[in-house]
Amino acid sequence: MYHRATKVSSGVGMNDRLQKKLRSTRPRRGSPEQTRERLVAAAASLFNRVGYHGTDSNRIAREAGYSTGVFYKHFKDKREIFLAAYEIWVASEWKAVAAELAAGGRREAVARRLVALSIRFHTRWRGLRASLLELVFSDAEVRRFYRAQRRRQLDTMAELRVRIGAKAHPREDDAVHLFTAERTCDAIAQGELRALGLRRKAMVAALVQSALKALA
Repeated sequence: MYHRATKVSSGVGMNDRLQKKLRSTRPRRGSPEQTRERLVAAAASLFNRVGYHGTDSNRIAREAGYSTGVFYKHFKDKREIFLAAYEIWVASEWKAVAAELAAGGRREAVARRLVALSIRFHTRWRGLRASLLELVFSDAEVRRFYRAQRRRQLDTMAELRVRIGAKAHPREDDAVHLFTAERTCDAIAQGELRALGLRRKAMVAALVQSALKALA
Protein backbone atom coordinates (compact mmCIF):
# COMPACT_ATOMS: atom_id res chain seq x y z
CA MET A 1 0.00 0.00 0.00
CA TYR A 2 1.37 3.42 -0.92
CA HIS A 3 0.15 5.00 2.30
CA ARG A 4 -2.00 4.25 5.31
CA ALA A 5 -5.64 4.34 4.28
CA THR A 6 -7.91 6.78 6.08
CA LYS A 7 -11.17 5.48 7.51
CA VAL A 8 -14.10 5.89 5.11
CA SER A 9 -17.87 5.74 5.43
CA SER A 10 -20.24 4.64 2.71
CA GLY A 11 -22.67 6.78 0.74
CA VAL A 12 -22.53 9.78 -1.54
CA GLY A 13 -22.33 12.24 1.37
CA MET A 14 -18.52 12.19 1.26
CA ASN A 15 -18.39 15.91 0.48
CA ASP A 16 -20.85 16.72 3.28
CA ARG A 17 -18.81 14.72 5.79
CA LEU A 18 -15.58 16.41 4.73
CA GLN A 19 -17.11 19.88 5.05
CA LYS A 20 -18.56 18.99 8.45
CA LYS A 21 -15.14 17.80 9.60
CA LEU A 22 -13.52 21.06 8.47
CA ARG A 23 -16.23 23.23 10.06
CA SER A 24 -15.82 21.48 13.40
CA THR A 25 -13.39 22.96 15.90
CA ARG A 26 -9.91 21.52 15.49
CA PRO A 27 -9.14 19.28 18.48
CA ARG A 28 -6.50 20.86 20.71
CA ARG A 29 -4.89 17.47 21.22
CA GLY A 30 -6.36 15.30 18.53
CA SER A 31 -5.00 11.86 17.79
CA PRO A 32 -2.63 11.41 14.83
CA GLU A 33 -5.49 9.71 12.98
CA GLN A 34 -7.81 12.68 13.58
CA THR A 35 -5.13 15.08 12.38
CA ARG A 36 -4.52 13.01 9.27
CA GLU A 37 -8.25 12.78 8.49
CA ARG A 38 -8.66 16.54 8.85
CA LEU A 39 -5.69 17.19 6.54
CA VAL A 40 -7.07 14.80 3.91
CA ALA A 41 -10.49 16.45 4.19
CA ALA A 42 -8.94 19.87 3.61
CA ALA A 43 -6.85 18.59 0.71
CA ALA A 44 -9.79 16.86 -0.99
CA SER A 45 -11.90 20.01 -0.70
CA LEU A 46 -9.14 22.23 -2.11
CA PHE A 47 -8.23 19.86 -4.96
CA ASN A 48 -11.88 19.69 -5.90
CA ARG A 49 -12.29 23.48 -5.89
CA VAL A 50 -9.02 24.73 -7.36
CA GLY A 51 -7.30 21.66 -8.81
CA TYR A 52 -4.02 19.98 -7.98
CA HIS A 53 -1.87 22.81 -9.33
CA GLY A 54 -4.01 25.47 -7.68
CA THR A 55 -2.90 24.72 -4.13
CA ASP A 56 0.10 23.60 -2.10
CA SER A 57 0.97 22.00 1.23
CA ASN A 58 0.95 25.36 3.04
CA ARG A 59 -2.60 26.15 1.95
CA ILE A 60 -3.79 22.63 2.73
CA ALA A 61 -2.37 22.90 6.25
CA ARG A 62 -4.01 26.32 6.78
CA GLU A 63 -7.34 25.03 5.46
CA ALA A 64 -7.20 22.24 8.06
CA GLY A 65 -6.15 24.65 10.83
CA TYR A 66 -2.58 23.37 11.22
CA SER A 67 0.93 24.59 10.60
CA THR A 68 2.90 23.41 7.59
CA GLY A 69 5.11 21.44 9.98
CA VAL A 70 2.13 19.34 11.05
CA PHE A 71 1.39 18.57 7.38
CA TYR A 72 4.88 17.15 6.88
CA LYS A 73 4.56 14.93 9.94
CA HIS A 74 1.83 13.02 8.09
CA PHE A 75 2.59 13.42 4.37
CA LYS A 76 5.85 13.78 2.51
CA ASP A 77 4.39 16.05 -0.19
CA LYS A 78 1.27 17.25 -2.01
CA ARG A 79 1.21 14.22 -4.28
CA GLU A 80 0.95 11.81 -1.36
CA ILE A 81 -2.05 13.59 0.17
CA PHE A 82 -3.68 13.79 -3.26
CA LEU A 83 -3.41 10.02 -3.57
CA ALA A 84 -4.88 9.63 -0.09
CA ALA A 85 -7.86 11.77 -1.13
CA TYR A 86 -8.30 9.79 -4.35
CA GLU A 87 -8.15 6.48 -2.48
CA ILE A 88 -10.94 7.67 -0.17
CA TRP A 89 -12.98 8.71 -3.21
CA VAL A 90 -12.67 5.23 -4.73
CA ALA A 91 -13.44 3.46 -1.44
CA SER A 92 -16.47 5.69 -0.80
CA GLU A 93 -17.95 5.07 -4.24
CA TRP A 94 -17.56 1.30 -4.01
CA LYS A 95 -18.97 1.15 -0.49
CA ALA A 96 -21.99 3.03 -1.79
CA VAL A 97 -22.26 0.58 -4.72
CA ALA A 98 -22.16 -2.36 -2.30
CA ALA A 99 -24.89 -0.74 -0.20
CA GLU A 100 -27.14 -0.29 -3.25
CA LEU A 101 -26.64 -3.91 -4.29
CA ALA A 102 -27.41 -5.07 -0.75
CA ALA A 103 -30.63 -3.05 -0.78
CA GLY A 104 -31.87 -5.31 -3.58
CA GLY A 105 -34.92 -4.82 -5.78
CA ARG A 106 -35.65 -5.45 -9.43
CA ARG A 107 -32.49 -5.67 -11.51
CA GLU A 108 -33.40 -2.65 -13.65
CA ALA A 109 -34.19 -0.57 -10.57
CA VAL A 110 -30.82 -1.50 -9.05
CA ALA A 111 -29.06 -0.60 -12.30
CA ARG A 112 -30.77 2.81 -12.37
CA ARG A 113 -29.77 3.50 -8.78
CA LEU A 114 -26.17 2.54 -9.50
CA VAL A 115 -26.01 4.84 -12.52
CA ALA A 116 -27.52 7.74 -10.57
CA LEU A 117 -25.04 7.10 -7.77
CA SER A 118 -22.03 7.20 -10.12
CA ILE A 119 -23.21 10.38 -11.81
CA ARG A 120 -23.62 12.08 -8.43
CA PHE A 121 -20.14 11.02 -7.33
CA HIS A 122 -18.50 12.20 -10.54
CA THR A 123 -20.42 15.48 -10.56
CA ARG A 124 -19.69 16.32 -6.94
CA TRP A 125 -16.01 15.49 -7.34
CA ARG A 126 -15.42 16.66 -10.91
CA GLY A 127 -12.52 18.93 -9.88
CA LEU A 128 -10.69 16.13 -8.11
CA ARG A 129 -11.36 13.79 -11.05
CA ALA A 130 -10.06 16.32 -13.56
CA SER A 131 -6.80 16.69 -11.62
CA LEU A 132 -6.50 12.91 -11.37
CA LEU A 133 -6.80 12.35 -15.11
CA GLU A 134 -4.24 15.08 -15.82
CA LEU A 135 -1.77 13.59 -13.34
CA VAL A 136 -2.24 10.04 -14.64
CA PHE A 137 -0.92 11.30 -17.97
CA SER A 138 1.97 13.38 -16.60
CA ASP A 139 3.09 11.73 -13.34
CA ALA A 140 4.45 8.17 -13.35
CA GLU A 141 3.92 7.68 -9.61
CA VAL A 142 0.28 8.74 -9.80
CA ARG A 143 -0.15 6.52 -12.85
CA ARG A 144 1.14 3.48 -10.96
CA PHE A 145 -1.16 4.19 -8.03
CA TYR A 146 -4.12 4.75 -10.35
CA ARG A 147 -3.56 1.40 -12.05
CA ALA A 148 -3.27 -0.34 -8.68
CA GLN A 149 -6.65 1.15 -7.77
CA ARG A 150 -8.03 -0.08 -11.09
CA ARG A 151 -6.98 -3.61 -10.25
CA ARG A 152 -8.70 -3.30 -6.87
CA GLN A 153 -11.85 -2.01 -8.56
CA LEU A 154 -11.94 -5.01 -10.89
CA ASP A 155 -11.42 -7.33 -7.92
CA THR A 156 -14.27 -5.59 -6.12
CA MET A 157 -16.59 -5.99 -9.12
CA ALA A 158 -15.91 -9.73 -9.14
CA GLU A 159 -16.45 -10.00 -5.38
CA LEU A 160 -19.74 -8.08 -5.49
CA ARG A 161 -20.99 -10.25 -8.32
CA VAL A 162 -20.40 -13.36 -6.21
CA ARG A 163 -22.16 -11.68 -3.28
CA ILE A 164 -25.35 -11.07 -5.28
CA GLY A 165 -25.26 -14.48 -6.93
CA ALA A 166 -24.57 -13.25 -10.47
CA LYS A 167 -22.54 -15.32 -12.89
CA ALA A 168 -18.83 -14.71 -13.39
CA HIS A 169 -17.76 -12.37 -16.18
CA PRO A 170 -14.44 -12.15 -18.01
CA ARG A 171 -12.24 -9.54 -16.37
CA GLU A 172 -11.88 -7.85 -19.75
CA ASP A 173 -15.64 -7.34 -19.97
CA ASP A 174 -15.66 -5.78 -16.51
CA ALA A 175 -12.81 -3.48 -17.53
CA VAL A 176 -14.71 -2.29 -20.62
CA HIS A 177 -17.79 -1.57 -18.49
CA LEU A 178 -15.71 0.25 -15.88
CA PHE A 179 -13.82 2.37 -18.43
CA THR A 180 -16.99 3.23 -20.36
CA ALA A 181 -19.08 4.08 -17.31
CA GLU A 182 -16.38 6.25 -15.71
CA ARG A 183 -15.65 8.20 -18.89
CA THR A 184 -19.35 8.74 -19.57
CA CYS A 185 -20.02 9.90 -15.99
CA ASP A 186 -17.07 12.29 -16.26
CA ALA A 187 -18.50 13.67 -19.51
CA ILE A 188 -21.87 14.26 -17.84
CA ALA A 189 -20.19 15.87 -14.82
CA GLN A 190 -18.03 18.16 -16.95
CA GLY A 191 -20.93 19.36 -19.11
CA GLU A 192 -19.70 17.74 -22.31
CA LEU A 193 -23.13 16.48 -23.37
CA ARG A 194 -24.59 19.92 -23.94
CA ALA A 195 -21.49 21.04 -25.82
CA LEU A 196 -21.80 18.01 -28.13
CA GLY A 197 -25.57 18.23 -28.54
CA LEU A 198 -26.15 14.91 -26.78
CA ARG A 199 -29.26 14.06 -24.76
CA ARG A 200 -28.59 13.27 -21.12
CA LYS A 201 -31.63 10.97 -20.91
CA ALA A 202 -30.34 8.83 -23.77
CA MET A 203 -26.85 8.67 -22.27
CA VAL A 204 -28.23 7.62 -18.89
CA ALA A 205 -30.36 4.95 -20.58
CA ALA A 206 -27.24 3.58 -22.28
CA LEU A 207 -25.42 3.49 -18.94
CA VAL A 208 -28.33 1.60 -17.38
CA GLN A 209 -28.17 -1.00 -20.13
CA SER A 210 -24.43 -1.40 -19.55
CA ALA A 211 -25.04 -1.79 -15.80
CA LEU A 212 -27.74 -4.39 -16.45
CA LYS A 213 -25.33 -6.39 -18.54
CA ALA A 214 -22.70 -6.16 -15.77
CA LEU A 215 -25.24 -7.38 -13.21
CA ALA A 216 -26.44 -10.35 -15.29
